[in-house]
Amino acid sequence: MSGDILDVVAGIPFWVAVLRIATPLIFGTLGVLLCERAGVLNLGIEGIMVVGAFTGWFAVYQGATLWSGVGVAAIAGAALGLLHAVLTVPLGLSQHVSGLGVTLFGTSLAAYAYRVLLPRVTTPPTIEPFAPMTSLGVPLLSTQTPLTLLALALVPLLAYALNRTPAGLAVRMVGENPGAAEGQGIDVIAVRMWTVVAGSALMGVAGAFLTLSAFNAFFFNMVNGRGWICVALVVFASWRPGKALAGALLFAAFDALQLRLQQTSGAKLPYQIYLMLPYALSILALVVMARRAAYPQALMKPYRKGER
Repeated sequence: MSGDILDVVAGIPFWVAVLRIATPLIFGTLGVLLCERAGVLNLGIEGIMVVGAFTGWFAVYQGATLWSGVGVAAIAGAALGLLHAVLTVPLGLSQHVSGLGVTLFGTSLAAYAYRVLLPRVTTPPTIEPFAPMTSLGVPLLSTQTPLTLLALALVPLLAYALNRTPAGLAVRMVGENPGAAEGQGIDVIAVRMWTVVAGSALMGVAGAFLTLSAFNAFFFNMVNGRGWICVALVVFASWRPGKALAGALLFAAFDALQLRLQQTSGAKLPYQIYLMLPYALSILALVVMARRAAYPQALMKPYRKGER
């Protein structure tokens, strides 16, 4: 068995699959990380990803270009993020309750829109998805689509923005000490709201990857808990973009490995054991890393102007 695992892990096809599986997790994890660095927990990610998957796919199905579909998904995600931001930032409502409400609302809205807009469809209509970037000539990337390259590029860009720019400093300040941020003339409410909107747009793109790149159609339950994995990966990453990328790749590697173990080991074990493997290993890794995680001090704490 150990020899089979080594053979699998050493092959290029395995790492090609890892990158493909990790791509929506990278987008989603960066979106959650951005929200939480500003002090707002966004549990609406699951519903936002579903809406992003549906709106991006439907826009392309109606004749829009693929990149336009990505833009539509980002706008749809930003709209749901704005709803969550209004409820939790100026109104100060429970971030847990609002986030779960956004997830239920987004998931139900996508299902309702699908049934209304495509009432006579029995099988999901297909589109022409993003094509692999074969011209790159790099085995690991030439079978990926441009969205994977975009996800990888966003990691250093977000790290730079958070750590090296005035806007990033403002985001981190309102997530750590909003009173001090207000004392420096920063509008805490505005920064938190715009950050949640931007993070939610990334979550929408995460959903769009599933319908515009990984698959070529929209079907129910396709997000399949990826949003909750992203929330856990942010804790694993200690709210750092570079470690978030590592966490997404680690979970994707576990997931890709279980798929290949099912193929190579036959029926020696129930398939549910293999399905459970990436989640069990991820929980173990999360427990180990979370003990040393330094979370934003104002995370999930409502702030009202003038408070100290």
